[in-house]
Amino acid sequence: MSKFEFKMPKMGESITEGTIINWLINEGDSFDEGDIILEVATDKVDNEVPAPASGTLIKTMFQAKDVVPVGEVLAILEVSKEVKTKTDKVEKVVSSSKFDTHSSEKKSSEPETFNQILSKKFHYGNISETQSKHIQLPAAKQKNSTFYSPLIKSIAKEHHISFEELARIPAFGNNGRLRKSDLQKYIEIGRPFKFVQPNIMHDPTAYRIPQLNFDKGKGKVIEMDRMRQMIADHMVYSKHTSPHVTAYVEADLTNMVNWRNANKVAFEKKYGERLTFTPLFVEAVAKAVKDYPNINASVDGNNIIVKEDVNIGMATALPSGNLIVPVVKNADTKDLKQLAANVNELANKARENKLAGDDIKGSTFTISNVGTFGSVMGTPIINQPEVAILALGIIKKRPEVITTEKGDEIAIRSMMYLSLSFDHRVVDGFLGGSFVRRVADYFEQFDVDRKI
Repeated sequence: MSKFEFKMPKMGESITEGTIINWLINEGDSFDEGDIILEVATDKVDNEVPAPASGTLIKTMFQAKDVVPVGEVLAILEVSKEVKTKTDKVEKVVSSSKFDTHSSEKKSSEPETFNQILSKKFHYGNISETQSKHIQLPAAKQKNSTFYSPLIKSIAKEHHISFEELARIPAFGNNGRLRKSDLQKYIEIGRPFKFVQPNIMHDPTAYRIPQLNFDKGKGKVIEMDRMRQMIADHMVYSKHTSPHVTAYVEADLTNMVNWRNANKVAFEKKYGERLTFTPLFVEAVAKAVKDYPNINASVDGNNIIVKEDVNIGMATALPSGNLIVPVVKNADTKDLKQLAANVNELANKARENKLAGDDIKGSTFTISNVGTFGSVMGTPIINQPEVAILALGIIKKRPEVITTEKGDEIAIRSMMYLSLSFDHRVVDGFLGGSFVRRVADYFEQFDVDRKI
């Protein structure tokens, strides 16, 4: 038997941390390989984490509701065999003495370090509001990141701590992240930075947030659930990261609508799958992505990563009203029957709240069908780390001028507005406009004689 550091696994391309929901075994309990040890909540989906090998849980490093970065040690296990990573390298095995030493050093040194920072400039026992306004936080300990985990926000809200005050608290987490323990220690010593002004040099050209007092009004107060908080953080991050530009086109879907209406019953009898418009949309978008592969990309610093796989995400509303994006994997390689089966399966899982972690991972391009709830068009926010997202409006019959062998005529046509929001860092107007036009062309050029 040997000691093994059980770490927070990476559960998605853009996932950097997870929130522990519950430990399913206690310290001292035995388990078999593959047994579920704990449940972890990530971005929008709850995941079950299995045991890498048979053994015993020696010590847990975090408790329920703790937010843990990917790669952080969750627990110390005693396992019966060597555990290998995906790269076939043996994970780090630690002895009992090494673990105990590390743990005790961390417990004894960290509070001292925290208090040292607080005491370098002043005694924090009794500080009046007037005195504290003249105290300056050491520049080396300033927190520039504006991201805080849902747990940190919850604790801050409970103690009426503003985001400005949070930014002044010394943080010892990974990459300067403020942890639960940092915040709790700060509260225990009396919140000495409540009125402190940070000692920083302001950029004279930087944008200044105006000090405005908004009338929030009176009414029913509804606290955001965990998923809504994650969605809010993700949307703000996307708008902050990507300069959004939107291009619009109009498409005549008459041929597609007529074909689908004429064949949906026969399609379901033959394949046992409902034929909605969504698989037809996914099929056309996948073709357009193959024509313009640079739209199927993400940004990594100064590098553009053009993805080989064409994985189409479908923005879907859950019964709770929250948004989730299940993914049709390798959409460009599937026929209409396979696409319909995938779309129906994911839609059913979403309605029943049964989507697994793998169902929402790996999207390279996203579709948001805003027409399902009556919107004519939309300006969707990019699903990071992608560089574009397509919104499809309602299909609406309108009188249109069409060209026939007899000349121009007015006819009733099924029309749709398409809007593409794209990241102007890497997608310019030519690529964005050409792509959304190509999607519209595939819609309009639908083969009415197509066999099911």
